This record gives sequence, C-alpha cells and structure tokens, in this order.
Amino acid sequence: MKRIDLRSDTVTLPTPEMRRAMFEAEVGDDVYGEDPTVNRLEEESAARLGKEAALFVRPGPRGIRWRC
Repeated sequence: MKRIDLRSDTVTLPTPEMRRAMFEAEVGDDVYGEDPTVNRLEEESAARLGKEAALFVRPGPRGIRWRC
C-alpha cells in the first residue's frame, strides 16, 4: 500500500492546478463578511441544515471557546 504523508503543507506541495485555483480565488476579510467563499459556505450550510444562518468557526483556540 502506498503511504501518503499528510502532516502539513510544509511536507506536501500543491499541484499546478491547486496553485492556479489559489491564484484565481476571490478573497476578502471573513471577519467583516467580505470573503465570498466563507459567505457561500455559511449560506449553503444553513440551507442544508434547515437553519436561518450558519457561522464558520476556524479550528483552534478561538473555535474551542465557542463550545463553552
């Protein structure tokens, strides 16, 4: 079986297609609601779950606080 190393982006490298997608991606500040990708993710998540709205919370220390 072939082993795949997924430790981090310092070990794995993006393909040319991935680099092109990153270069062409629309970007914005998600804190101010200006990131179109995060906005679409929240809208689609809310729709799929039958909720009025959804909130994307990044993993890590700040995300852990939301559980409290």
